[in-house]
Amino acid sequence: MNIKSAVLRESGVEPPYEYSRPLKIETLELDPPQQGEVLIQIKAASLCHSDLSVINGSRPRPLPMALGHEAAGVVVETGEDVNDFKPGDHVVCVFVPSCGQCLPCKEGRPALCEIGTKSNSEGTLLNGGRRLHAGEEKIYHHIGVSAFSEYAVVAENSLVKVDKTISFEKAALFGCAVITGVGAVVNTAGIKMGNTVAIVGLGGVGLSALIGTVAAGASRVVAVDINETKLARAKELGATETFNSKDEDVIEQIHKSTGGGLDYVFETAGAVPAMEVSYGITKRGGTTVTTGLPHPEHHFSFPYVSLTVEEKTLKGSYIGSCVPDKDIPRFISLFKQERLQVDQLVTETIPLEKINEGFDKLAKGKSSRIIITF
Repeated sequence: MNIKSAVLRESGVEPPYEYSRPLKIETLELDPPQQGEVLIQIKAASLCHSDLSVINGSRPRPLPMALGHEAAGVVVETGEDVNDFKPGDHVVCVFVPSCGQCLPCKEGRPALCEIGTKSNSEGTLLNGGRRLHAGEEKIYHHIGVSAFSEYAVVAENSLVKVDKTISFEKAALFGCAVITGVGAVVNTAGIKMGNTVAIVGLGGVGLSALIGTVAAGASRVVAVDINETKLARAKELGATETFNSKDEDVIEQIHKSTGGGLDYVFETAGAVPAMEVSYGITKRGGTTVTTGLPHPEHHFSFPYVSLTVEEKTLKGSYIGSCVPDKDIPRFISLFKQERLQVDQLVTETIPLEKINEGFDKLAKGKSSRIIITF
């Protein structure tokens, strides 16, 4: 079948993207689903910094690639041996398909699936295949999804069935921003009621972490960013204090305000300066958790001795250490109970044709989540 899709053919193009237009809306041919694969109609897809990092070249991927990964849609057709999905099911896409056979999967850590990680880095589906092409030219899949398209063929392991009563625009957020942010709080860190917490970086993942922190009962929630608009938004979502990390003495300010730092600090910006602030405001005996995806050549350094004499912990969190089949439905249930304010993340909806302008806004920090609707 022929579909419209946003294709990246060159990374590192200079912004503003409204004029350089790194993403081209092309007509591609999409092959039918093969064994273990599902054809879905994309109904809503979010713009995420993980997409932006491919566009700006900080996260190298093979090109040309059909971008997009945070999405929700409807099952249209299933390939052979697909038993858990049927046409008409509403689904959320997951950007690390889990094979169920490698050691991390068997240990209950599907976010670290070795085969899923390999296929994502190579721009293929879980089985190594590609279903997108422009004539004879093969197009790579973005982390197994390629959601900035009218339709997508994905591995069944890249999907989670969800409640049909939640809108596609809201459901899409649970495929990346929510499971990454909320998951980091409740799974990776396991914060308890009364803990003190800071969030450094207030994009979609950071605000999701903040929402999760509030829901978990943190007694103090400090929000840190360079954007005053985002800091104001964090206040609306439950932050008890805000600090602008452009201030040279922001670490000293937070230490003075909190009496020495916080129990848990979440770095969600994927930038070395944000990580330096995060580690700096983590109290003695506290834990720094990062969900950020910086350029692979960027390095973070810290006083080695501090891990010992201050008993600090430094942890990474990928996809919120989630088991998507379990966590996405439970987070959606909490949203429906109005205990997770996920709907507050969406700033606007746009058509596919406005995708480059949308990434300009995301890059400038003007939006937390922009949704493309089909």
